[in-house]
Amino acid sequence: MSYVDENLMLDETVIYKADVHWLVFLPTITTFLTSFFILVIASFETYEIGLFMKMLGVFLFILSVISSINALIIKKTTELAITSKRVIAKTGFISRKTTELNHSKVESFKVNQSIFGRIFNCGTIVINGTGGGKTRINNIDDPLNFRRQAMEIIDHSQDHKPSSIPQNHPHSV
Repeated sequence: MSYVDENLMLDETVIYKADVHWLVFLPTITTFLTSFFILVIASFETYEIGLFMKMLGVFLFILSVISSINALIIKKTTELAITSKRVIAKTGFISRKTTELNHSKVESFKVNQSIFGRIFNCGTIVINGTGGGKTRINNIDDPLNFRRQAMEIIDHSQDHKPSSIPQNHPHSV
């Protein structure tokens, strides 16, 4: 069960979840392909150069395995969700960082996209809360859609919020 699902309040439902983009695996793919090409080229080289290139290729392959584990951990342990009451963000595996903002405490969402982010439709979302708190979530798939969904859900929840004054209170309408 995910962090978001485990920490829902009474009568709270998940409306929208964002995913980490596959681009988080790009360093792994690049390192693996580089190691593969170096190992192929090393098989045709002389002994001294070939030995060095084989060692470099093996080193890059090991680095790509470590990188893939890191990317997989990031993909599996990063959660970003909009519920009927809050925006919830969680990152980390052993060391965990969470942010949970009630809809009324969300001030704005900022989307940062590099050139590759624009091409592959991924980016960083920065959630600004009232009081100056900022939460940054990297490598989010379709961040502009997440921002739009979040703003629509928050606006809808604030427009349809029941009055906080009880009906039998003398100041109720």
